[in-house]
This record gives sequence, C-alpha cells and structure tokens, in this order.
Amino acid sequence: MASLLRAYNAVLIRRPMLAQCATGGFLFGFGDVIAQQLVEGRGKDHDFTRTVRLGFYGGIMFAPIMTKWYQFLNRLQFNTPSKALVYRVYLDQAVFSPAAVVFFFGSMSVLEGKGLGGATDKISHAYVPTLLRNWAVYIPTQVINFTVIPSHLRFVFVGVVSLFWNTYLSSVNAREQRLYDAEHGTEKPAEAWT
Repeated sequence: MASLLRAYNAVLIRRPMLAQCATGGFLFGFGDVIAQQLVEGRGKDHDFTRTVRLGFYGGIMFAPIMTKWYQFLNRLQFNTPSKALVYRVYLDQAVFSPAAVVFFFGSMSVLEGKGLGGATDKISHAYVPTLLRNWAVYIPTQVINFTVIPSHLRFVFVGVVSLFWNTYLSSVNAREQRLYDAEHGTEKPAEAWT
C-alpha cells in the first residue's frame, strides 16, 4: 500500500492534471455509487448512466477547473501565513464555491438532457441549501487544507472529503431530477425510484 501511495504522489507531482482528473472522476463516480446504494437503497436498480455521468463530470468537467483554481490560489503571495489562510479560504468559499454549485447543477441538467430550463429549475430549488451545506463542510476543510496539507496534495485532500460531499450532491441532484420530471410529466414509474 505504501508503494502505491508513493507512486500516486509521484504522478501527482509529474502529471498533476492527469492524476487529479482521474481522481475526480473516481471520487464523483464512487460518491454516486454510495448515494444510490447506501442512501437511496437502490440495490439492483442501480442507475449506471447516472454513475457514469457523475464520473464524467468529476473527471472531465470539474477536476481541470479545480486543479487550475488550486494552482492559482497557491501562487498568491501574502505577508503572513494567517493572511494567506484567510484570503485563500475567503476566495475559495465566497468566489469559487457559489459558482461551482451553479456549474454542478447546470452541468448535470444539460448532461441529463434537461437543457437550460431544467438547469434553471434545479438551481432555483437546490442552490441556497446546497451552498449553505457546502460552507458548513468546506470552510473547516479548507482551513485544514491551506494550513497543513502540501500544495500538490490539496486537491486530493479535498477529494477525499468530497467523497461524502459527492454522495450528498448526487442525492440532491437525483431528487431535483425527480421533481423536474414530475413537474414536466416525464416522471418514471414509482417502482423505478424505490
């Protein structure tokens, strides 16, 4: 196991974008598996398309943006470590997170074939509660991340915390998809959701 972690660390340093995209895809996909199996109890009715969609989003859409965001935050220079911490957490949570929540729900709606109308509905229902929960989870996470974690491991650290967050996002997104389908007459039979 130690040699696997050393190899992963080496890839993170040599090929950060590739490693973090693979990590993001895995963590979002696995978060959806946990959401469907442990939270929703779907068992054999697992929606594999949904899992692939979340994995695609995590690896291809979100991870490259997040990787560049952390590179940007790491380049910022401050007079003191405490100023660096405050400004990095502030920028991450007041600038990046609100946009990331919109990007997630908007992207999921488009990937689900719901278009911009579906995105608007989903964002209007889920944005505020999701952002508030995001702050409850990620403000303390980012304080630890920007004070203790080496810069090349910050995405991975957040990724591990995100496994639980992605489970939450997957569940919220599925609930919002069911609401949209019910409102627009495209609802699946009830037994498909049990």
